[in-house]
Amino acid sequence: MSETMMSVSSLNTKIKSLLEATFMHILVEGEVASVTYHTSGHVYFSVKDKESSIKCVMWRSSVAKLKFQIEKGIHVVIEGSVGVYTPRGEYQFYAVHVEPYGQGALALAYEQLKKKLKSKGYFDAQRKKSLPKFIQKIALVTAKESAALHDMLKIIEQRWALVEVIVVDTLVQGEQAGKQIATSLIYADSLGVDVVVFGRGGGSTEDLWSFNEEKVADAIFAMETPVVSAVGHEVDVMISDFVADLRAPTPSAAMEMILPDCREVLVTLTERFERFSYLLDEKMKRYSRELKHNEEVLLRYSPSRLLLELDDEFKRVLNEFKRYISYSLERYSALLPSEHNRYIQSLTSLLQQKEQHIMFLDKKFQMSDPKSKYRKGWAKISLAGKTVTLEEIDIDQKFILNDGKVQVEALCLSKK
Repeated sequence: MSETMMSVSSLNTKIKSLLEATFMHILVEGEVASVTYHTSGHVYFSVKDKESSIKCVMWRSSVAKLKFQIEKGIHVVIEGSVGVYTPRGEYQFYAVHVEPYGQGALALAYEQLKKKLKSKGYFDAQRKKSLPKFIQKIALVTAKESAALHDMLKIIEQRWALVEVIVVDTLVQGEQAGKQIATSLIYADSLGVDVVVFGRGGGSTEDLWSFNEEKVADAIFAMETPVVSAVGHEVDVMISDFVADLRAPTPSAAMEMILPDCREVLVTLTERFERFSYLLDEKMKRYSRELKHNEEVLLRYSPSRLLLELDDEFKRVLNEFKRYISYSLERYSALLPSEHNRYIQSLTSLLQQKEQHIMFLDKKFQMSDPKSKYRKGWAKISLAGKTVTLEEIDIDQKFILNDGKVQVEALCLSKK
């Protein structure tokens, strides 16, 4: 047997030593062919060119430092080394750092997150909240000793010193800044203020990057309080600017945009007061004229005046009635004896007529008296309350005889 013969394990071990010693800290460029983000936090992917591909792995500690997300189809430059997994005799590239080819990692991460949040509706105009016209209470989320806070407080003092200010101190730069900004925004949202303003002064892309992190965008999107993003200078456009209800180019500009100018308000109030005074004076004059007119109408149609007029009219009618009565009494006094005689004659004649009529009615009544209808030996025959003839009476049938004075109940014993 040849002396060069070795076991599979030995061969894989020698290959591992050779590859790892030869390919240490190298750069590989290619297109991402596939990618899997494992629940453990590791990323497994492969890169390819026109002729071949290689499997890659990036451990969780290195993934945490990535500013962008590895996606299929992007062109990348990978820094790392080649390693061999001896149990299966497989080799792969262990990546410690990945950069977009020909493009900065932060720029790619910015575009990736912007696209993702836009698809989730974070930038939709219809979900943005309106800011109140006059703000009574405001929360400023920024570094406590920063120039941005100083500038904002200065503008507040100049424009609208009546507003109550709550400063929420937070980091605005560094690895922990994004997490702290998100926590501070959630806290500011619970303070019951009218508006929350967050931001900082200008700086490099790296300095401002905390405001491009997804956790900050999530916190802004979930806020119920209207929120203003005031980060960097006018040329700096952050992810937070798209999610916030209002974007201000600088912290100072934010205060100028959301707070009224007290001098302008005073001028407006003065103009409105003068206008109100003029309108009030005109209304008072008009109401005074109307009141005077109504007073005249009331006096003209008042109940007391009407009663006086009615009283005068009543007195006039009463006097006229008295004169008419006096005249009538004088006129008819002369006619009274002759009228009296004529009345006595008419009454006497009427009494005589009535006496004769009464005598006539008495005779008629006597003639109509039921008792006088029945002659001696005659009586009315009735059966069951009805007047009948003897022919209608049957044998053994009871009937009533009535002569006007006496009523007798009889029984028919025979009939011929």
